[in-house]
Amino acid sequence: MKYMLIWRMTDEAAAQMADVDFEKMIEVIGRYNQEMIRAGVLVASEGLDPAEDGVVVDYSSEPPMVTDGPYGETKELFAGFMILNVASREEAVEWAKRGPVTGPGFKAEIRRVTQIDEFPQDNEWIRKEREWREATGQL
Repeated sequence: MKYMLIWRMTDEAAAQMADVDFEKMIEVIGRYNQEMIRAGVLVASEGLDPAEDGVVVDYSSEPPMVTDGPYGETKELFAGFMILNVASREEAVEWAKRGPVTGPGFKAEIRRVTQIDEFPQDNEWIRKEREWREATGQL
């Protein structure tokens, strides 16, 4: 089963990160990633640019409204993610508990990634996606 670890932090925690030595942070995260690679569970791992460099597409109007970052009021920012291929939710939780960036304001949300086999296979769009995944080596 695949699980996504969504790394989140409050605005205050993000501000604290500005004081952390970049090389030290890369080393700490690199060691964590290497441990997951050795265990054979890491599928993907990506960080994100600062929120102020992003945009928001708001679908509450027609046409959708696009605004530049920073976002309005935020309680937590989505800072990055990892996809793990593990046997259970409990194993995903154990990996998240080992996260290298911890303290007040830092969180990891864990959500199972649905697999294409869980959808109706007689659906035209599911068949097309399956063909695409097979053609690109994802299945």
